[in-house]
Amino acid sequence: MADKKKRVKYFVVDAFTESAFKGNPASVCFLNEDDDNQKNDTWLQSLAAEFNLSETCFLTPITTTVSDHRDFPRFNLRWFTPATEVDLCGHATLASAHVLFSNGLVDSEIVEFETLSGILTAKRVDSKLKDVEEEEEEEESTFLIELNFPVVPTSEFKYVDDLYMFSRALNGATIVDVKATKNDILVVLESWESVIELQPRIDEIMKLSCQGLMVTAAASSGSSYDFCSRYFAPNAGIDEDPVTGSAHCALAHYWSHKMNKCDFLAYQASSRGGTLKVHIDKEKQRVLLRGKAITVMEGFVLV
Repeated sequence: MADKKKRVKYFVVDAFTESAFKGNPASVCFLNEDDDNQKNDTWLQSLAAEFNLSETCFLTPITTTVSDHRDFPRFNLRWFTPATEVDLCGHATLASAHVLFSNGLVDSEIVEFETLSGILTAKRVDSKLKDVEEEEEEEESTFLIELNFPVVPTSEFKYVDDLYMFSRALNGATIVDVKATKNDILVVLESWESVIELQPRIDEIMKLSCQGLMVTAAASSGSSYDFCSRYFAPNAGIDEDPVTGSAHCALAHYWSHKMNKCDFLAYQASSRGGTLKVHIDKEKQRVLLRGKAITVMEGFVLV
């Protein structure tokens, strides 16, 4: 008789969208505290490669003791691309919170995550949408999720001699500014249209000494958006990330200085597209990201 295999529950969630097959997909896998697989990084990375989404994350509940004095449920959260583990991911955190809230897995409006970037929180924010075509104007309950993330500072790009490499990687697009973060490079183009129409050279991006390349521009006059962006990370196994929450921790820092404001409506102009509401708290050095999500698949991994 064959050995009974252990099953790992997973959900596939499209984040920063309320429509299936839009936004950014992430697989959310649940592990137990006593599950040996959570300590096996090779197994975690292999499963992320098997899903082959921009992010696969692993949630492990943290048992609360009397001495913890915690107000909210807490989970360990780790993020993996198909090629490597990363220290911050917005859309997979949103996806994780969506699964917990929408399936009644936590009895709280706030959940905490222990991560490589410290303690992150996700808050359920209810909203009411009225259907004006209904005579009784019944309200449909929906909810947003608000993520509380650290600001990712942008600084001057020191290697001016390398600018030609960025121009080549971006297929000759006109560059008006370049900034650096700890892991990424932020490149500002001359217009919203130049970001939308950009045809990057992924092979050249792979030669750049950065984890990811952000490309951004201010929105056109009269637009409801403030800025748009795209994010490329082929060295992490992602040619183009559909919607990148963590990148907006740097984009908010950059555009808050340029526009002298703290609240933004941002659009990530990938083929799937995604919308984020962004607030930067300069005093606390935090970024609040708001978005919706939808579950499109669930099942079990046999291990």
